[in-house]
Amino acid sequence: MKKQLTLLFALVLTFPLMRAVFAQEAPAKSKAVRFEGRVERSSKEQSSLTIRQEGGTVEKTCVFDSSTKWVSQYHADKKVNDIDASQVKDGDFVICKGTPGEGSVIHATLISKRLSHSTP
Repeated sequence: MKKQLTLLFALVLTFPLMRAVFAQEAPAKSKAVRFEGRVERSSKEQSSLTIRQEGGTVEKTCVFDSSTKWVSQYHADKKVNDIDASQVKDGDFVICKGTPGEGSVIHATLISKRLSHSTP
C-alpha cells in the first residue's frame, strides 16, 4: 500500500512538470494577418504581388505558392468565385490573408480579388 501511495504521489508531482516542459517545446503559431489594397506590381517569376494600402503609402509584398487559394467576390455578396493568379492584374483591389514573414512580407494562404472596387 505504501509503494502505491508513493507512486501516486510521484505521478501527481511529475505530471504538471511534464506538461510545462512539452508546452515550451511546442512551436508558437504565427498569427494570421490581413492586408488589403491595390496591386502595384506583380511578378510571376517571384510569385509575388506588391500591394499598396488604399489611401496610404504602406506597401506589403504578398508571396504566393501552389497552396494559395485565389477567389473573387463582390462586396457583401455570398457568392465566391474561384479564380487563378492570371486573373489578378496591376491596379486590382485585393485582400491578402496569410502568415507574416520577414519585414513587410506576407505568405498568402488566400488572395481575394474584390470586384466591387473598379480599377482606377
